[in-house]
Amino acid sequence: MKKLYYYIPFICFCFLLVFFLKQLFEEQSPSELPSVLLNKKLPLIELEKLEGYHFMSYENLIFNDKPFLINVWSSWCGPCKIEHDNLMKLSKTYKVPIFGINYKDEIENAKNFIENYGNPFSIIGVDRKGKEVINLGVYGIPETFIIDSSGFIKYRHVGPILEYDMLNVILPILKNLEE
Repeated sequence: MKKLYYYIPFICFCFLLVFFLKQLFEEQSPSELPSVLLNKKLPLIELEKLEGYHFMSYENLIFNDKPFLINVWSSWCGPCKIEHDNLMKLSKTYKVPIFGINYKDEIENAKNFIENYGNPFSIIGVDRKGKEVINLGVYGIPETFIIDSSGFIKYRHVGPILEYDMLNVILPILKNLEE
């Protein structure tokens, strides 16, 4: 019986080794979070208006003739500030329509953020309580969705859109959807 206790650390080590090797050689990245809504119709979301900006309603989300992005952001979100330059490039340089959902934010802070950093959004809606974006499966911000011209969710990006993501993921997906 005493000899069995000597093997317990070795057995635990073997279990950990197998677990880490599985993670190392797994095809899917653990940082990628697939959405259960992929290839499904955009769910109904009801947002408030951000005074002074074009209002995002469900109707102007689903009646588009080209693919677009939905970006969930907030003025207090550090990663949202990091991705903002790339959203501006997508909007201004690449002419990608971006619809913004302001999440759990003070209205004045949201307006100041847009005035200070620029407005990449074609239309903006406000989800003050954070209950509407739950329908999209959002659990943290920023999150960005690519929606095709038929209103189906084609891609979900969790975290800030960096230049690599913009050039190698977002723009190629949009190009394929436009063809």
